Amino acid sequence: MDKQLVSPSYRPLYEQIKVMITQSLIAGEWRPGEAIPSEFELAARYKVSQGTVRKAIDSLSAENILIRRQGKGTFVATHNADVIKLRFLRLTSVTGQKELLQNQFISCEKGKANAYMAKTLQIKAGASTIEIKRLLTFSGRPLIYDQIIVPAAPFKGLKGAKVEEWNGSMYSMYESVFGVRMIRAEERLKAVGADRETANALGLKEGFPLLSVERVSFTYGDKPMEWRLGLCLTDDHHYLSELE
Repeated sequence: MDKQLVSPSYRPLYEQIKVMITQSLIAGEWRPGEAIPSEFELAARYKVSQGTVRKAIDSLSAENILIRRQGKGTFVATHNADVIKLRFLRLTSVTGQKELLQNQFISCEKGKANAYMAKTLQIKAGASTIEIKRLLTFSGRPLIYDQIIVPAAPFKGLKGAKVEEWNGSMYSMYESVFGVRMIRAEERLKAVGADRETANALGLKEGFPLLSVERVSFTYGDKPMEWRLGLCLTDDHHYLSELE
């Protein structure tokens, strides 16, 4: 029964089912936080074995797209959940203690994509963008100067008042307000000296050493939807990365 879905490209069957489930997520059939149908129901829908569906769901769970809950079913992951809402934020106290994280809004302005941003976000050069600047504080101490650029079209209505009002994870806001869910990110790290703007925001001397974290976040279909530059003070914090 499973052989009828095998494509000429010989993609494993569970990967074909994974693509079909992802397409349903893109179409909004199952929203973030909602349960998807059972493995039995999906097997009947796609005319494959439950084992094949299980393998596809396992793969999506490993990518934090779906979340299994013992005895309750499988749910679409959401950035509103405490377990993953800050999974892209890796700056941690050297003591490991939990800290109160807050955002201080600086600005929100419309702009135009330069050649680099157009290539990064896969939009046309000159396309409308929205640039947001924030200060992230850890237990009241400013540690990250955050610069964010997103394409304007998918985030129509995103203004400074909305960012100030939300005062939380931008990814949670993208998902809840604009229906855009980030599922993965790529980062590039390097050491830099604080420029005047960043030094003033963080209360440092110009040239003070910082960790630069340039991140591109992607939604379904591997579509880049956000560029972000975090300039991080790491005198008593470090960047924690868990490798598997």
